[in-house]
Amino acid sequence: MQTLQPVIPCRLLSLQVLFFLLLLLCIPCTGTCQVSALLLPPQEQIPPLHDDMDNQSLIIAATRHLDYLRTLPSTASLQVKDNRCSRDCLLESMETFLAILKQNPSPAAFDQAVRDNFILYQAGGRNNAKNGEMLITGYYEPLLDGSLTRKGDFIHPLYAQPEGLISYQDQRSGKKTTGRMDSSGEKVPFWSRAEIEEENHLAGSELVYLKDPVDCFVLHVQGSGKIRFPNGSQRAIQFAATNGHEYKSIGKLLVDEKKMTFQEATMPTIRQFLQENPEDRQRILHHNPRFVFFQWNDKKDSPTGSIGLPLTPGRSIAVDPKTLPTGAMAYLISRKPVLNNKGQLEKWEVLQRFVLPQDTGSAIKGTGRADLFLGNGHYAEIAAGNMKEEGQLYFLVKKDAKNGEADCAVAPKFPDIP
Repeated sequence: MQTLQPVIPCRLLSLQVLFFLLLLLCIPCTGTCQVSALLLPPQEQIPPLHDDMDNQSLIIAATRHLDYLRTLPSTASLQVKDNRCSRDCLLESMETFLAILKQNPSPAAFDQAVRDNFILYQAGGRNNAKNGEMLITGYYEPLLDGSLTRKGDFIHPLYAQPEGLISYQDQRSGKKTTGRMDSSGEKVPFWSRAEIEEENHLAGSELVYLKDPVDCFVLHVQGSGKIRFPNGSQRAIQFAATNGHEYKSIGKLLVDEKKMTFQEATMPTIRQFLQENPEDRQRILHHNPRFVFFQWNDKKDSPTGSIGLPLTPGRSIAVDPKTLPTGAMAYLISRKPVLNNKGQLEKWEVLQRFVLPQDTGSAIKGTGRADLFLGNGHYAEIAAGNMKEEGQLYFLVKKDAKNGEADCAVAPKFPDIP
């Protein structure tokens, strides 16, 4: 029997205050944070909160996230009438979750303890979707062959951030944008993917050369990876900046052109199509004007997410921080691929686990998208290339988090069950 641990009573936040607390969970962001379509589903209708991964990976990811929350200014707060939602409320929520987790309760006890201590809000999902349904995809850390010099088959460059890349306020939209100075000193948009690759504007900024232009494109989409050099050594490479252009999906282009169906438009089939139709390859790749610049990552073993934390395979997700909170623990339900003993996709099974919003992506927009980081290796590549599944995402907000001083006890409640 697990013993019931006492919790010092605290005043429960009203739903209105909890909504504003969720606005605070967007830290960090620029401008006004918007959490526009979070749902409050009947708590009894939320499926059992079971986790299909190991506890240790969750403890690592949650501890990293707790350390991140501690770096936020202690004065970070949101005033709601006479109440203040502070950074300490976020810390208390994560500390409470870790306290529950570290006691290693049974699955049923863990599920009940989370429900006793947290309210679960659901991401609003895609437009016109039922029950908050989202599109869940995966991304990974590719391993690609490369050379520091242009030689042999290594002729397709990845670029470092060029010196001429600037940020400025667009006078028409009033938004911060990325661009360059033209020959007359005017601020203009930066060159597109096609202009960069066809007109050689970035000569001298080459960081490394790959064999395949599709490999370069994949790395632009994934945002980070590892380069294997001819002598067998490896070096991690990661996102540094972009040219500021909007992301356009080449998979959607191929579907619109009826080259393949939506269900067929996965990275493996797109790769195969480009290999079989080399005359269309450049046109298709240039459909996406967004271009990514890179830098070497020699300090961390894992790729780093947009909030500066090492990503934890299977636990870190990318969301749109303008619409979904990045300060809270989340729970993801979707499907994951299962490979046979030959490393081939065999079937799909339920994916259900706690995850942390620790990254962003150019294609991850709105409340209807989330991207799961899957790590590296064969499984990660196959899973990320094929994941395009429906799913639901819930965010945990501690029930007894108190406005102002976070003086609520963090000792979690446990049910009196075996």
